[in-house]
Amino acid sequence: MKLSHRIGQPGERASFAARAALALLAAVLAVPMAGAQAATPKQAQPPAKPPAETHITPEQGKELFRSVDELIKFASDDTGLPIRHEVKRTLTTRAEVEKYLNEKFAEDQDAKRMQRGEIVLKKFGLLDRDFDLKPFMLALLKEQIAGYYDSKTKTVYMLDWVDPETQKPVLVHELTHALQDQHSDLEKWNDQTPADPSHNVNEDNDHLAKDELDTARTAVLEGQAMAVFVDYSLKPSGRSILKNPELLEQLENQMQSSDDSPVLARAPLLLSESLLFPYKDGLSFEQDIWMDKGKQAAFTGVLDRPPASSWEVMNPRAYEQGKQSPVLVLPDIHPLLNKTYKPYDIGQVGQLDLRILAQIFGGEAAARELTPAWDGGIYWAGQKTSAKSAAEQASTNSVALFYLSAWKNAASARIFARMYADELGRKYSGVKLDAADMPLDDSRGEETIYTTNEGPVVITVRGKFVFVSESFDLSIARQLAGLLIDGQGTGEIRTAGVTIPQAGLSDSLASFMHSCGMMKTAILR
Repeated sequence: MKLSHRIGQPGERASFAARAALALLAAVLAVPMAGAQAATPKQAQPPAKPPAETHITPEQGKELFRSVDELIKFASDDTGLPIRHEVKRTLTTRAEVEKYLNEKFAEDQDAKRMQRGEIVLKKFGLLDRDFDLKPFMLALLKEQIAGYYDSKTKTVYMLDWVDPETQKPVLVHELTHALQDQHSDLEKWNDQTPADPSHNVNEDNDHLAKDELDTARTAVLEGQAMAVFVDYSLKPSGRSILKNPELLEQLENQMQSSDDSPVLARAPLLLSESLLFPYKDGLSFEQDIWMDKGKQAAFTGVLDRPPASSWEVMNPRAYEQGKQSPVLVLPDIHPLLNKTYKPYDIGQVGQLDLRILAQIFGGEAAARELTPAWDGGIYWAGQKTSAKSAAEQASTNSVALFYLSAWKNAASARIFARMYADELGRKYSGVKLDAADMPLDDSRGEETIYTTNEGPVVITVRGKFVFVSESFDLSIARQLAGLLIDGQGTGEIRTAGVTIPQAGLSDSLASFMHSCGMMKTAILR
């Protein structure tokens, strides 16, 4: 679905996760003391004023620079990725980091895809209609960034306002990206999604086949770097994610905390989940591969044969067995739509996208129930050719979309259809049931029609498929439902195969955010 619409891509890999992860580790290391301290409750203290920002001294800067060689050796030993050449290093200021982020928003292709996809995310109900994505993203990244590696200049950037000892775990994370870059050339390896909308049926299906690749590859990069980050932080206690796999769940739970991140605390679920997925699910994926297949398979092996979808990341045993994510087929819709709509966006609704959507629409229980039952999903959005002005084109009223989802069983399909219908009021005004559970003429499904302020919404359930049309007129919606569902055939849903998959709904978001650097929220508290 491009839900996480490529929020972070190659280029600069920034460490937002770092500060969150450091705090998380501090909590984990303190666990043995928790019982002893619990008996003596402390009196509530008034909130302390935030300390004034300080800057490291020239001597500290020199020591930090020297530590790069020691840290990259640790990362190399931990991963088995060889050091092929020295990594350039530089100290940067807060003003320079903010300038870098502003430039990325202006120049980065993922940022442009993300902003273009904002209207589709709102149409789906993943962002509120009045939410302004760009300024919020800038504020979030400025709050979260904890260091970054630039694969264009082959340079690791350290922050002059963060204590050197605090930065070292972040540095080992970023230097893991440097080793990945030396092995795989991240500029080419991690940007596989087509940049422009497709305009014919062949381009459509090529786009769909490549849709979640960047999401999966970002999870590999961040998962590997998080594994090294955690091992480095745990080393003084003699623990590691391999020796102590039980720590992972504890780390993941604490990674959700946003106590010291007020912007992240206000973030829509789509953004927070897109931000955390590569760190949390990527780390879990890497740990499973490492424990099952060994270090070489978990690091160089995964870089050489990366997963192709969020489904493979979320189901590492399926990746190990060479199974691939289901990809639905998009028939030729252009003769039906091209006179009225121009292609605007296309993609998969991957398992990550579905998990986020279900959590937003139905809560944690719905996400837990529906995520394992997901068996593929695709969407297409078109913009009315009659929308000429910038104001018209910026409105969700200018866009119509359809979404076909496949499920492992008919019961899950019905549950999802009902949940989706129940949440139409969060996206539209004037929602009114027009016809419910009406057998179609050919008795091959059930159709529910709603009227809204942006046109009809048609939900068609047939067996294990749910087809949703939003803002297309009823005649077109019914033709699309027939085309899409009949187009899947009666056999097993095709898989992505070895072709490079494309970007899902949340892909641009995740890719762009993680291209900026390590996120504070991933740092162990």
